[in-house]
Amino acid sequence: MILNRDNQYIREVCLKRDRIFSYDTFPLSLAIIRQFRDLTLHPNVTYIIGENGMGKSTLLEGIAVALGFNPEGGTLNFNFSNFDSHSNLDDYLTLVKGVHRAKDSFFFRSETFYNVATNIEDLDKEPGGGKIIDSFGGKSLHEQSHGESFFAAFNDRFKGNGLYILDEPEAALSPLRQLSMLARINDLVNQGSQFIISTHSPILMAYPHAKIVELTNDGMHETKLEDTQHYSIMKQFFEDRERLFHHLF
Repeated sequence: MILNRDNQYIREVCLKRDRIFSYDTFPLSLAIIRQFRDLTLHPNVTYIIGENGMGKSTLLEGIAVALGFNPEGGTLNFNFSNFDSHSNLDDYLTLVKGVHRAKDSFFFRSETFYNVATNIEDLDKEPGGGKIIDSFGGKSLHEQSHGESFFAAFNDRFKGNGLYILDEPEAALSPLRQLSMLARINDLVNQGSQFIISTHSPILMAYPHAKIVELTNDGMHETKLEDTQHYSIMKQFFEDRERLFHHLF
């Protein structure tokens, strides 16, 4: 397991406070932006977690767009838009890069991966050149289940020595598939990759030596798996769900 390779590809995410004149409008109105602290990333795997509405996806999107990714996902070469709804957070972020440059990269958004799949099919209809779908295993992503199409990206498209930004990749994955995802993350880390992942899944958060950053109304802070609400709720559910149901019902 690689623990330090000159901080891999992205070392730190900083906020350009000198460009902010008001925190009254979205996304600057988010608590995590109002109380933003420079975010140092793990050279291997950094998890961004928190309750719905805390700004996990907005932060990941801002990082990805600042790097040149399409807001809806894909590689740096994807340039399409089905619905222009992304924020302008990228205008206020500075990314401190490591000494190495990623040889591969991908921005994976579970909620817009269907749009990426459609764009691949549209591009592959054009004459000339190789087929993009071949780098995803060769089978149409629309002809697979949601989870299978996700894994076509993780297993076939992700090549290693890469920077991979994943927004809730567990959305279509069973618990068994999530464990498989952990194994794939480990393979790619050992091939010199760096991940930034937003997730609600305690299974995915369990990757050894990863950094977990929790977003709350008080800002962001580093934590460990056993101290997350995600873990404690699932632990309580499986160990004493009757008591939990008593309070719920």
